[in-house]
Amino acid sequence: MAMPQTETVHETATTAAPDIAVSARNVSKNYGPVEALKDLSLEFPRGQLTSLLGPSGCGKTTLLKIIAGLLEPSGGDIQVDGKAVTGPGPDRAFVFQDFALLPWASVIRNVAFGLELRGINKSEREDIASRYIKDVGLAGFEHSFPHELSGGMRQRVGLARALSVDADVLLMDEPFSAVDEQTRRKFQEDLLALVANENKTFIFVTHSIEEAVYVSDQIAILLPRPSRVSDIIRPTGLREKDSTSIRRDPEYLDIVDEIWASLRSYVE
Repeated sequence: MAMPQTETVHETATTAAPDIAVSARNVSKNYGPVEALKDLSLEFPRGQLTSLLGPSGCGKTTLLKIIAGLLEPSGGDIQVDGKAVTGPGPDRAFVFQDFALLPWASVIRNVAFGLELRGINKSEREDIASRYIKDVGLAGFEHSFPHELSGGMRQRVGLARALSVDADVLLMDEPFSAVDEQTRRKFQEDLLALVANENKTFIFVTHSIEEAVYVSDQIAILLPRPSRVSDIIRPTGLREKDSTSIRRDPEYLDIVDEIWASLRSYVE
């Protein structure tokens, strides 16, 4: 089936033009003869969470890694605060799907690792790490090791590590996919609180339509490769509601159904 060639925007309420933290401009990425991304353009508002949503293989993680500076685009460019991305930088932090913890290091050492690389003295970096360990609900586990923790707890360590370096942009690659449904729902609630309190820009890759609608200020729908943005949905009415009532809201259910209707023909 041919992919739509124009981007459409669907908003659920009228809002002022947002301040843009990250901008992808005509980004392409080729792996040999395979075009993963082609002329993809997308803006990420400052202080908001944008989800990248679409079928497997549509380039979500590729785009995330290009923004992180871990991959170089074949064409186009990424700008963070108006400056071109040429590699990894302290303005961006990555939360990996597989935790990526140091197995030989304690929780506090893992969380403080990025600060250690920046040359922050031990006392200061442990004070910062301890604050974020508490914020993610792991107080009391500072001296535990990854093998002593559940999958959900290890993911919290990864999130605390990303937060501790105080990057302006947090890049999250399916961070909740490896945990059980109950833990995943709690993480989603915690993420909404982080977005509200941390004043950072979150870019979040997920395969779950329900998760994207629940946590996002903006949802960018990517279709199969060569991927481009086919639709942008901003469920602004939901962001004004209490996190515990969002899933029962008719608007939430309508947006989930609308996104599924647009994607179902691309799912094998």
